[in-house]
Amino acid sequence: MAELARLHGSGRLAQIEHLAQTEAVPANFLAQILGKLRTHRLITSRRGNLGGYLLARPPEEISLYDILLAVEGGCLHLSGNFHGRSGRRLKKVWDEIGESLAEKTKSYTLDQLATRNPTVMYYI
Repeated sequence: MAELARLHGSGRLAQIEHLAQTEAVPANFLAQILGKLRTHRLITSRRGNLGGYLLARPPEEISLYDILLAVEGGCLHLSGNFHGRSGRRLKKVWDEIGESLAEKTKSYTLDQLATRNPTVMYYI
């Protein structure tokens, strides 16, 4: 999504090979993620030789929470038995942590995560 944000407004579409190489993610795994992002209408795709992927909305309108929801289905999931005395307390605490995480991820937008110019690295 950060690379798509960098390309946003340029008129260029990102091909899966470019995204996989740029972000060091296997293309097959990336295809699954892109499918989820498309289903949640965060990206659109075009077929064909000149096809590829692009953001469905401007980067400043897409939050980290939107991406997390599309890819993971939520912030935190508690699995297991939470019906006993300790489990009920743990679920309450886990829900509070999940709410805090959701609020924090909503405060970051894709344009904040995607710098257009790579950071200059100084080596000593």
